[in-house]
Amino acid sequence: MSAVQPDKSKLYHRQVPATWWLKKWTYFLFMLRELSSLFIALFLVLYLVQLYQLTNGPQAYVAFAHKLSSPGWLLFHLVVLLFALYHSFTWFQSTAGILVLRIGDRVIPRDIVTVLNIGAWGLISLVILVLFLALKG
Repeated sequence: MSAVQPDKSKLYHRQVPATWWLKKWTYFLFMLRELSSLFIALFLVLYLVQLYQLTNGPQAYVAFAHKLSSPGWLLFHLVVLLFALYHSFTWFQSTAGILVLRIGDRVIPRDIVTVLNIGAWGLISLVILVLFLALKG
């Protein structure tokens, strides 16, 4: 049996403008979340370069770290931090919709699961900060 291939010239292709994501606020936030992964990836590449500079000796690392203290790099790190916070927050929101928590027959509301996720994230971050400051001093 041979399947009949459709005539591709008769298929309907809806024209979508390149700015489709600017038409609704939710689309814009979605694209912003996707853009955040690019900035996080750039930060990770920079971090790998920084680790590589550690292997080149203390002078190379200090020179590289000095370059990173320029206003442009500080602005880049601030933007990456804001994107990472936004990405993490939206991740916790989406997991609350996917992961349905139950206590007995009751379903825990999504907002409570989101708050619990973000609270656990904050608590773990605080513990890491305290450990870091304790080891530093």
